[in-house]
Amino acid sequence: MAEFTLFIGNKCFSSWSLRPWVAMRHLEIPFEESFVRLRTPETFANLAKVSPTGLVPVLNHNGRIVWETLAILEYLADLYPEKKLWPDDLGARALARSVATEMHSGFREVRYGWPMNLRRPKSHKPLDPEGEVQRARIEAIWRQCRAEYGKGGPFLFGHFTAADAMYAPIITRFDTYGGELAPDTRAYVDAVLSTPAMRHWYAEAAKEPWPEPGPHEQD
Repeated sequence: MAEFTLFIGNKCFSSWSLRPWVAMRHLEIPFEESFVRLRTPETFANLAKVSPTGLVPVLNHNGRIVWETLAILEYLADLYPEKKLWPDDLGARALARSVATEMHSGFREVRYGWPMNLRRPKSHKPLDPEGEVQRARIEAIWRQCRAEYGKGGPFLFGHFTAADAMYAPIITRFDTYGGELAPDTRAYVDAVLSTPAMRHWYAEAAKEPWPEPGPHEQD
């Protein structure tokens, strides 16, 4: 039996589930995946059995329950300091935590205007004015992190960190809805999407047999 069980929802659209999943997969932290299908009449009851909030993701570590994506990533960082989920440099670590927390609590108009939907054909979809402000802020964050601390690799802080995991769902949205991206944005988006972990998530999302969401849902 695996030491960790990670409860997640549908890979096609469960953006919150993606974050700890891709971090654990990319950093080769072994875990057992347990799936709760979302958007069904049984979803609430099924989630209540495993989640104190009725939401996913939830990490079960030998009976210890950790919920909320950022809390799970912090917990894993404590358990596996050698994986460097946060950068070693104090300034880089402070920036990584700041931008990860900003992602956790912000960018509502981008989330709603560009809902995660890995079935949707790639094509540009304009955001409303506030969404465009938020989109620009996301790109500014990526540029700052890459410029100040990204010299050692293709990710925000060079190597893959919790900050990259936190932005992974938004990266899928930029790829799906963003149209022609600025070269530096495109390079970062492609770096994350090309990881084996993200490719595996996409492949499994494509195999999901359920109809929701449709290819053009919320267009």
